[in-house]
Amino acid sequence: MNKTIHGHIAAFLTILIWGTTFISTKVLLRNFEPVEILFIRFMIGYMALWCVCPRRLNIRERKQEWYFAAAGLCGVTLYYLFENIALTYTLASNVGVIISIAPFFTVIFSCLFLHDKRPKTRFFVGFLIALTGIFLISFGGDKNLQLNPMGDLLAVIAAMIWAAFSTITKKISGFGYNTIQTTRRTFFYGLIFMVPALFLMDFHIELMQFASLKNVLNLLFLGFGASALCFVTWNLAVKILGSVKTSVYIYMVPVITAVTSALILHEKLTMTIILGIVLTLIGLFLSEDRKTEKHTAKTKEYKVYAGTK
Repeated sequence: MNKTIHGHIAAFLTILIWGTTFISTKVLLRNFEPVEILFIRFMIGYMALWCVCPRRLNIRERKQEWYFAAAGLCGVTLYYLFENIALTYTLASNVGVIISIAPFFTVIFSCLFLHDKRPKTRFFVGFLIALTGIFLISFGGDKNLQLNPMGDLLAVIAAMIWAAFSTITKKISGFGYNTIQTTRRTFFYGLIFMVPALFLMDFHIELMQFASLKNVLNLLFLGFGASALCFVTWNLAVKILGSVKTSVYIYMVPVITAVTSALILHEKLTMTIILGIVLTLIGLFLSEDRKTEKHTAKTKEYKVYAGTK
């Protein structure tokens, strides 16, 4: 199978799981604080990655350690903290729409720091179409648009932080290390940077919180699935496709959330939401620029063929 296809499958699998995590989080918030869920899920994820790959990661250059620390700070600690704080000020639908602008910031960071080529016009057209679709999904039901400057600004910062994480991850992928080991290293720094937040926020774990099997199963799902597995597959996708092409899959999160809500929570799918889903998928297709991928693949094949002559 083509390596590029592997990258797309990894990105889609990641978003498929991340799009359903809201159900587990919603259940756990009845007994846990957001920071408690965050710490437990990444601790489970960190331990799981050690079990899967018990080999220690030996860093070749000391300066590379800074990239792992930055990735942990951005992708694990700051992104989730800013997102959770934003949710206390503004509507979840607002946050969902605003977070979806992360691919735009990823383009800017990739051009500035990775010296990637500027995407073609179809990327930006796809971005606007997808954003329109996500807006319709988020506000196509009974929800009304309500702006909250503080919460919405925090959500914008969260989107910028995730874009920075994706850019740093692409840089790390060039070091040539095992993806599981690099993800585990990122988790390690994320947990370290999270410790001060535990003292500042209401972090208080009791054994009674784990008495419910439902709580345990949801924590395991977030730890093994949404953290350990998804961060590995996301990092793998970034390694293969690049930070920009992978980040556009974020457009799919509201789509999966809407469909899952209809199937599991029996929430109504209005015509506006269905239109939003269609527009989001069209925007995703345009932003992916598959013509460029095919051209690149053919160029590589030609070079290999020419090299054998």
